[in-house]
Amino acid sequence: MIVLKTARELEIMRQAGRIAARALQGVGNAVEPGVSTAELDRIARKIIEGEGAIPTFKGYDGFPASICASVNNEVIHGIPSHHRVLKAGDIISIDVGATFEGYVGDTAATFAAGEISPDAKRLMDATRDALMQGIEAARAGGRLGDIGSAVQRHVEACGYSVVRQFVGHGVGASMHEAPEVPNYGVPGRGLRLMPGMTIAIEPMVNAGGGEVSILDDGWTVVSKDGSLSAHFEHSVAITAEGPKLLTLP
Repeated sequence: MIVLKTARELEIMRQAGRIAARALQGVGNAVEPGVSTAELDRIARKIIEGEGAIPTFKGYDGFPASICASVNNEVIHGIPSHHRVLKAGDIISIDVGATFEGYVGDTAATFAAGEISPDAKRLMDATRDALMQGIEAARAGGRLGDIGSAVQRHVEACGYSVVRQFVGHGVGASMHEAPEVPNYGVPGRGLRLMPGMTIAIEPMVNAGGGEVSILDDGWTVVSKDGSLSAHFEHSVAITAEGPKLLTLP
């Protein structure tokens, strides 16, 4: 069932999104060679709780941390660890959720640890740009396929692959609501977009093929061919005036 949000609910979601975005910003500022992913998790949790919110991911289906920290060929859902220490040239995708007054803000970005290769930078730029293309297509009266098509076209024009096994989603009082928001599709097809809908658009892009595997920890998703992966995400409200970002710091 699609849950349309009231103006008050949207305002609470903006506050939740702001907290999540500040946590993501704080973690991003701390990314550097020598830092552990557990330390990044600590930073995010401190910011979220300091803002009077709850880390959404902690305990979600048993997930043990406040952020997902996915390094290099890890696509999503990487588990922070004191043993996972970033090296110069790594890229790391950080996914953050904050729950405030019962509503969720969900956002993600990929960061560079020191100097990275031109190939890694191009992948990150293409994924970020694909997210913005998807957001631009998220307009009332349009279709869900418009969003996925916009993301897919940009990613594939850059020579990369979208991950199809995992998708974006509705967001609100729960982290995962209807509808699913794929990063591929056909323009003019799918669910009609209506004012009051709130969705998380999140391209997951591999430098090689789009196929993925899940590691033995039951969480960490990796590119099957070992290629680099990047991930960017915003929570977005569909409004009569156009898409509005809910996850800005």
